[in-house]
Amino acid sequence: MKPRDEHKIEQIFQATLVLVKEKGLAGITMSEIASAAKIATGTLYIYFESKEKLINDLFTRCRKTSAETYFKGYHTEQPFKDGLKIVWLNLFDFRIEHFEEAVFMDQCYHSPYITESTKELTKKLIQPLYKLVERGMEEKLLKKMDAFMLLIFIFSGLNEFVKHSFYSERKISKSSKEELFNLMWDGIKASS
Repeated sequence: MKPRDEHKIEQIFQATLVLVKEKGLAGITMSEIASAAKIATGTLYIYFESKEKLINDLFTRCRKTSAETYFKGYHTEQPFKDGLKIVWLNLFDFRIEHFEEAVFMDQCYHSPYITESTKELTKKLIQPLYKLVERGMEEKLLKKMDAFMLLIFIFSGLNEFVKHSFYSERKISKSSKEELFNLMWDGIKASS
């Protein structure tokens, strides 16, 4: 059996990301992916036996890549708010620099294609974010509430801001990032 060509897999993944951004996850077919990747449809099926397998493999790669960026530059010795800001900015920058991947992951969260094993992997990858929020609550810096709700609030605003800025071709300034972080912080910090 011939070894898998990593370059070809990358072509397939990139073609899929572009198509999903243009047409949505449900709107693409394997033959369209093959055509966009400039390979034969039969070749695509050698690498991925189904659209579900392709979507899950790409989603797993995207989740791992994004999770690797969350804590770059973060140290547990830092004051909590400073550390949270580093993680928040890392995620913000990832969504800007990897916009197609971010759109793809967002669509996957709401699709029937993602398997239970892929969902379990995602839960493991985001555990450090839960620990970060729990640290903030333990230090009495964050509102004492469900960590899941806090995480949704922390990151949903930046996700929407990046999407709307991209689609409206609005430049994202350093000051707008700062304002958005402060707005989020005001919403989650514990009352003094």
